[in-house]
Amino acid sequence: MVRNLPAGVAVGDGGDAELQAELFEGFSAAMRNGLMMVFIVLAVLFASVLHPLTILFSLPLSIAGAIAALLICALPLTTPVVIGILMLMGIVTKNAIMLIDFAVEEMRAGADRKTAIVQAAMKRTRPIVMTTIAMVAGMIPSALALGAGGEFRSPMAIAVIGGLIASTLLSLLFVPAFFTIMDDVGRLSWKLFGRRLIGPSSGEPDPPGGGPPSASTA
Repeated sequence: MVRNLPAGVAVGDGGDAELQAELFEGFSAAMRNGLMMVFIVLAVLFASVLHPLTILFSLPLSIAGAIAALLICALPLTTPVVIGILMLMGIVTKNAIMLIDFAVEEMRAGADRKTAIVQAAMKRTRPIVMTTIAMVAGMIPSALALGAGGEFRSPMAIAVIGGLIASTLLSLLFVPAFFTIMDDVGRLSWKLFGRRLIGPSSGEPDPPGGGPPSASTA
């Protein structure tokens, strides 16, 4: 640490440190704007503010897996890694949407919440796992640094592989559990605030005439 600097003299980042600071500033802005857009679109599609929160809370699982893979391989956090993390956000969001959408449709068809969640996990696990296997297989050549410029792409591929594996394994446990919590929050919110703030029931379709649903949830 530099101390007792003369007046008018300051210490600042330069060179690679300055470029890295700009990179992470742009990455933070892109992630923030992306999450806002995803939340708005999902809130409109689900007609609820709680189900999008369930989906977005699955994103840290992929980021944790990517960072763990980099730590295991002793690789730095570089520009390609940041690009890979942004790509992971889309894949993990898609997996969570598949689970939540199926569970909501089952509940609207009359199934109880536990049955709907179990059916969603059973019937959506195969496409989720198939997507993960295909993505991991496609990233293996880049992770092994094969071909020209392989050393530049390798950290990104390793981060994506780690994020995919972690998110696939944990999402099948985390997303249903968090869906249950959010559904309970929706039921409680319905009792406190009513339909205007929460949205239509995920457990039952709207009754004719626009009256309040018999089961309150978001």
